[in-house]
Amino acid sequence: MMRFEDETEAAVAAVAAAAILCTRVQAALGAAGRLSKADRSPVTVADFGAQAVVSHVLSRALPAVPLMAEEDADALRSGGHAGLRAQVAAEVEAATGLDEVATLAAIDRGRYGGAPTGRYWVLDPIDGTMGFLRGEQYAVALALIEDGEPVVAVLGCPNLPWRLDVPEGPRGVLMVAVRGLGTTVRPLSGGEITPARVAQVARPADATFCESVEGGHSDQAAAARIATRLGITRPPLRMDSQCKYAAIARGDAAVYLRLPVRVDYCEKVWDHAAGWLTVIEAGGRVTDAHGRPLDFRQGRTLARNAGVIASNGALHDQVLAAVAPELAQLPSQ
Repeated sequence: MMRFEDETEAAVAAVAAAAILCTRVQAALGAAGRLSKADRSPVTVADFGAQAVVSHVLSRALPAVPLMAEEDADALRSGGHAGLRAQVAAEVEAATGLDEVATLAAIDRGRYGGAPTGRYWVLDPIDGTMGFLRGEQYAVALALIEDGEPVVAVLGCPNLPWRLDVPEGPRGVLMVAVRGLGTTVRPLSGGEITPARVAQVARPADATFCESVEGGHSDQAAAARIATRLGITRPPLRMDSQCKYAAIARGDAAVYLRLPVRVDYCEKVWDHAAGWLTVIEAGGRVTDAHGRPLDFRQGRTLARNAGVIASNGALHDQVLAAVAPELAQLPSQ
């Protein structure tokens, strides 16, 4: 029996079902299908719906494994969001048969706070909500963490082209990584499963780097200076969500920079756990901006890390050296 076979099967089924819901919602989404959280970030019918679907599928397959996820149902229960709650409930019922009460409970199952030992799922139901709202890139990102390290990861990228150099071609990609067994890529709709490998690029000048579309997520001016130091002249590949990790893992780009924009900002575990394993198992390397391993043992945030750098591995030390002058300019805490 393959290692983590049951867990991988459950994760693939959960992400694929959530991706179908997200695709359907994105096609019909209007202003009434979203709300703003306390930090002013948007959350949509699809965020809540995808979380409920993934939670439901995982709870049926592996009921003893808790779930850490980005959303909770508190806002949906308020009288001011009854319409949004009804939309979420309708989408989840169509996907799973759950009623409204069970849907809200499935969403709230994601309140687990994490632990340095044991195992639990980590979910970002829609990573890249701004990209989702623009009709661009987003990902359903799920990972299983065991004793502080991701061991199974699935990235569902419904809008990612099968080939980035053929942007008008078929879309919808599923990346699956299992510790010690590598990363694979397949069409989200089903089809041939192939190994994913990072780009075989040895010189920074030959590399493409990717970064966030949203300037609030990463310091793009600093990234441009770093690219100049490295001799990279190609324009950056900008996309939302952990699709950037998918791009590194399958060789579309060789470097992903997510540089700190504030010294006090803590990255969230669900924003990186699935992508981390996807790149590692494809032969790459992921650290924070200082070169430290990502520490998933600190609850719901990467509290001991600052920023993230993912690469094909061969370029990583050179990228860290080019990043160091930028980190020196950050104010001390």
